Amino acid sequence: MQSSKRNLFILQIIGLLLGLIWISPFYLIVVNAFKTKKEIFTDVLGFPETLNAENFSRAFEELAFIKSFMNSMIITVASILIIVICSSMAGYVLARNKSKLSSSLLMVFVAAMLIPFQSVMIPLISLFGSVNMLNQAGLVFMYLGFGCSLSIFLYHGAMTGVSLSLDEAAVIDGASRFQIFYYIIFPLLKPISVTVGILNVIWIWNDYLLPSLVLGESRATIPLKMFFFFGQYTKQWHLALAGLTLAILPVIIGYFFAQKQIIKGVAEGAVK
Repeated sequence: MQSSKRNLFILQIIGLLLGLIWISPFYLIVVNAFKTKKEIFTDVLGFPETLNAENFSRAFEELAFIKSFMNSMIITVASILIIVICSSMAGYVLARNKSKLSSSLLMVFVAAMLIPFQSVMIPLISLFGSVNMLNQAGLVFMYLGFGCSLSIFLYHGAMTGVSLSLDEAAVIDGASRFQIFYYIIFPLLKPISVTVGILNVIWIWNDYLLPSLVLGESRATIPLKMFFFFGQYTKQWHLALAGLTLAILPVIIGYFFAQKQIIKGVAEGAVK
């Protein structure tokens, strides 16, 4: 009994240390967002002498935050909706059709997760440029291609826990394949849908490289706007950190509202 308590205490200490390490970047971002440029270079770890809220107002203005926020929101929401719809249908079909072809297609999607974006970046941009798709619609389509592999894998894993008898009962009642999926199967996949949504939101919302190659100045997202705080001869860290704090708030708020569904969805989407 004494040994068990000691082991539990050690695990709690380790968990606390890991938690502090995980939260330390957020501490540095938030604390330094309230400092002047001089204070940041003088003492990075300490608290600000005064809470300088002017950093946030200047960052809000220079980022054109409302416009860039809406650009990020439109791209993110459109991408998530398309990824969830297409991936859930693909995962359903691949899970219900037990054949060598469906198994091979699943392996292709799994293997696609290993392809780095940098290896296809130049030919992809050249292809989309030749068909005048270097815009928001083209960017959403690219996100579908890069995001569906992991999403289909998770949906396929979740489908192994959904009984085939539900499909058979619905067929007897005269339901079509689409009706079975939309009215019966898809509602059961809510936890994994939330998981897929959050994982892709974090990636798409914070992505810099792909939008920088596709979007122009008028359609710039928040990560692209953040780049303008770092010039050739000066770096406005106080404004950049304030802008970064504003940018990550929507993702953090969304995660806290959906964290239970995320944990449940990851467990359901694991290979059984």
